[in-house]
Amino acid sequence: MRLLVMILLLAALPVAGCAQGSVVHPVEQDPMVIVYTQENPVPVRTELADTPMARRNGLMGREVLEDDSGMLFVFDNECYYTFWMKDTLIPLDIIFISENMTIVDIKHNATPCHEDPCRGYGPEQPAKYVLEVNAGFAEDNAIEPGSIIEIRQ
Repeated sequence: MRLLVMILLLAALPVAGCAQGSVVHPVEQDPMVIVYTQENPVPVRTELADTPMARRNGLMGREVLEDDSGMLFVFDNECYYTFWMKDTLIPLDIIFISENMTIVDIKHNATPCHEDPCRGYGPEQPAKYVLEVNAGFAEDNAIEPGSIIEIRQ
């Protein structure tokens, strides 16, 4: 019985080693993300992934993502979250954003993965938010580390 309790407790630990605080509650509508680059503001229509299931599924199985759209992953705390492209059909740019709304890293052209093991994409610095957009979007719009974002409800 003790062994079972220990196994259950270990399984409850977060994979990335970051403590998960309060539960993030879904908002009523998906937010708009504005990325402030040196050239101009770049709006991105987003779908929100703020629950464990939504974050786990992400953009898996999607055949198309509109040009000015993406998925915004929201976590409780800053951490070194790792993303993979398992069963994702389209290449993506993965933009890691700190708690103070600054882009800390971008993984350009993360390619789909259809067999295990899949490569993991993680940031150089901790992030609280992650924005996935079509591959090439960051470069096409001069989005780079240091750019500031705003999330509008």
